[in-house]
Amino acid sequence: MKWIEAKVIFDYKDKQLATDLISDVFYDFELQGVVVEEPDVEPPEGWGEDAIKPEHYAVIGYFPENEKSEERCQVLKERLARLEKEKGIICRIVYSDMNELDWAESWKAYFWPEKISANIVVKPAWREYSRGQDEIVLEIDPGMAFGTGTHTTTSLCVSMIEKYLKRGDFFLDVGTGSGILMIAAAKLGAGKVWGTDNDEVASDVARNNLMQNRIEKSMFKVITGNLVDKMAERFDLVAANITSDAILTLLDDVKRVMADNGIFVCSGIIEENKDMVMEKMENLGFEIIEILTKKNWVSIACSLQ
Repeated sequence: MKWIEAKVIFDYKDKQLATDLISDVFYDFELQGVVVEEPDVEPPEGWGEDAIKPEHYAVIGYFPENEKSEERCQVLKERLARLEKEKGIICRIVYSDMNELDWAESWKAYFWPEKISANIVVKPAWREYSRGQDEIVLEIDPGMAFGTGTHTTTSLCVSMIEKYLKRGDFFLDVGTGSGILMIAAAKLGAGKVWGTDNDEVASDVARNNLMQNRIEKSMFKVITGNLVDKMAERFDLVAANITSDAILTLLDDVKRVMADNGIFVCSGIIEENKDMVMEKMENLGFEIIEILTKKNWVSIACSLQ
């Protein structure tokens, strides 16, 4: 398979806000991750020999080259033009073609270990890291699922899991991607961790990452399917780090897989969609117990009333 690299170089005073808003555009295409180039940011261990030091602030997404490519590029152009009109973010797009091997390897130079919550560190499998006292290290090789788990939405979701997961809980991750939330839950003491994803490649990557983190095979299960359609079990804690639209759809069915006194944690909600998600939760009888907000992203924890 061939891939299209879409590199959005931008100029805006608030670099973090611009990065988040441009990333949102890519996530609406259901990409599971983006590369962020920050020329002023020094990696914790310095620039290694294989590192690519960026020259501009940019957000990079990768599209498979198929019948949807032209439409996606046009939508990307229109959405960025809207950002320029509404927010004043100046963008230009640079496209590059690459084969699957180049795509799978090219972005690795950008990712470094990162502490995403009070005690949890995400470490790309190809990097070295000395674990600090009380730190829990999650080793991730995103592979074809893409996304190393260091995005703000993942950080918010992991913080919620740290707070609400009880030892021995049965945990479900909806839209598991690289499996990072399953690994976090397992290392935080969950009894069993299950995950579901609509992409078979992502399911395979999640399984490999769980085994790489020495999670026993008897403890986890990854199912390929849409949201919770294939789930008949009930879970003490259900997490979903997906898009706002997907969460709104999931809310219609998530009660079916929640245990008595179960908790549902969702993330991936942009701030402007928060009220819409909360309203549907309340209409369906959920009690909202906590809301976390960071960098224009929102995570919500709720329970059944």
